[in-house]
Amino acid sequence: MQNSSIKEVFSEQGPLARHSPGYRLRPAQIELAEAVELTIASRSTLIAEAGTGTGKTWAYLVPALLSGGKVLISTGTRTLQDQLFTRDLPRVRDALSMPVSIALLKGRGNYVCHYHLAQLQNEDRGLRSRSEVHQLRQIQTFMKQSTTGDRADLAVVPEEADIWQRVTSTRENCLGQDCPYVKDCFVLKARRQAQEAEVVVINHALFMADVVLREEGVTDLLPAADTVIFDEAHQLPDTATRFLGTSISTHQFLDLAKLVETSGLAHARESTNWSEQARRIDQAAKDLRLSCASLEKIPSRKVTYDAFIDRHEFDEARAKLKQAIAEIGDMLKVLEQKHPDLAIAARTCHELEQVMHDWDAAGDRVSDVDQQIVRWVELGLHHVRLHAAPLSVAEAFAKYRETSQAWVFTSATLSVHGDFGHFTARLGLEGATSLRMESPFDYAKQALLYVPTNLPSPQASDFLPAFVDLLFPLIQASQGGALVLCTTLRAVERVAQLLGDLYEKHGIEWPIMRQGFGTRRDLLEKFRTLDHAVLVGSASFWEGIDIAGERLTLVAIDKLPFAPPDDPVLEARLRHCREQGGNPFMEYQLPEAAIALKQGAGRLIRTETDWGVLMVGDTRLVDKPYGKQLWRGLPPFTRTREHQTAIDFLVERTGSGSEPKPLPESSE
Repeated sequence: MQNSSIKEVFSEQGPLARHSPGYRLRPAQIELAEAVELTIASRSTLIAEAGTGTGKTWAYLVPALLSGGKVLISTGTRTLQDQLFTRDLPRVRDALSMPVSIALLKGRGNYVCHYHLAQLQNEDRGLRSRSEVHQLRQIQTFMKQSTTGDRADLAVVPEEADIWQRVTSTRENCLGQDCPYVKDCFVLKARRQAQEAEVVVINHALFMADVVLREEGVTDLLPAADTVIFDEAHQLPDTATRFLGTSISTHQFLDLAKLVETSGLAHARESTNWSEQARRIDQAAKDLRLSCASLEKIPSRKVTYDAFIDRHEFDEARAKLKQAIAEIGDMLKVLEQKHPDLAIAARTCHELEQVMHDWDAAGDRVSDVDQQIVRWVELGLHHVRLHAAPLSVAEAFAKYRETSQAWVFTSATLSVHGDFGHFTARLGLEGATSLRMESPFDYAKQALLYVPTNLPSPQASDFLPAFVDLLFPLIQASQGGALVLCTTLRAVERVAQLLGDLYEKHGIEWPIMRQGFGTRRDLLEKFRTLDHAVLVGSASFWEGIDIAGERLTLVAIDKLPFAPPDDPVLEARLRHCREQGGNPFMEYQLPEAAIALKQGAGRLIRTETDWGVLMVGDTRLVDKPYGKQLWRGLPPFTRTREHQTAIDFLVERTGSGSEPKPLPESSE
């Protein structure tokens, strides 16, 4: 098939159509595939926004496979990563009759570690409950059968279960070639397969870890790739910011104290008083948290280092902790040949000391315009975390591209009303070719955008009760599922509570689910199976949810998704923009909100037969001058501000089976 043209492959008589029942010709899909083909051939960079229903996955997979070179596909989520590897790639490969080898590569924390599993089996105190005893048995059985060790294949043990942290390795506690199980290591097997495969599926976190550390990925995998494709590319700037920064928590030092004590007492008891050394680390970590007590008076419980009131006490506590782990690390270094556990403890001391050093050193770079770093401190209930992040990742990200590589960035949300400037500036991709593919859906007939006229200001104390009062009749009218997207976790709790009160008042027993009560995956599975369900969530529920049909006919957004002003990185970026003579709201906050809003709105219509109402409770979408830039970036839904119009739209489509009445004409 390598000599076939894109048009032939996607034609109604082509291989995709023959292998896919119900296949439809999509002109936009062909146009996107041809653009990807040209990008690969010219070793250039393409930024492609593909509306829902375009078929962007096959549009990049076909030319990637036909190119014959080494291809790296990076996704924003492990869910899409697994879907690509298990479903989409095999289907396209089989349709094209091309014996292309494919591999799936994840970060080391996704693979069960033989060594740490054996350690946990031999240390009964490591199990904290009967539930964990049962989970350990399930993991042991899984290890006897699995060829990959990928914990995603063992769904019966919850993804967020604490036991996973103790049966997987980290960069600090991996023994590498000194591990007695090195020949069986799942991480090394996955990396070898990735080296040999022609197409490798990874995720953005792994890609950025490779950029920064060259450890979490195969060392020479990325430079050797001819083509790198970034799906869900809108997530890349935030992922890059996270990985190009530094973060360390006192939890890590408390865990180190336990490791020092147990390994020292077990394998070098006579060398020193290991319990005393462990207490030294433990106390220094607790003193560091105490030095941050003033943060309890700040609502966000976080502050930039420059604005830290008790900076002198904080500096002293930090230096004391750093000195303790450095000295104990030196003692362990002398003994590391005696046992692998001592080597792990020594390496962990060194790694944590280095992170502390990097955090301190970040303060010396704030005067360098190109490498401006913001440092901040965040106080948790039982810990304190130190963060550092670059104000811009553009230079670091862009320079990583090999000149011989083709780069393709694609997502349904990359532009702001057709302008890609915000995305390209954040990743240093100026000069890239951009392409925007409209969705084939008839949004004007399929969906209604409803913005109420009579809601209080989003900042008002009575906003959420008023929002829920208007939302409730829409839920009743829809009879289907409703997804309520909130901008804060506090709002999630409040909205769920208010809806529950109304349900009780009216004798309604339909299910209400909310973020925090179950894993994201569990909540979505229940939502797909329960009738009349309402799911209330925040950040992670604004994207990556694909629920077609009448299981989801109402999406409600409480407020415009402007990033919280107390975010230290955002605050520093806005200040820097202002100092450069820019307009931080128009240049940064508004574009970010526009992309997030488009993501949330995109949950409603997933197929040609879907229908529903999108309710946005924030009247600034219409009342403020900048609102037009936001709603114009949304799909072209018919729009209304009349509550009854939204109710009628839902009632007429619910269970009637008849053609609905025409919608009112939209106006600018």
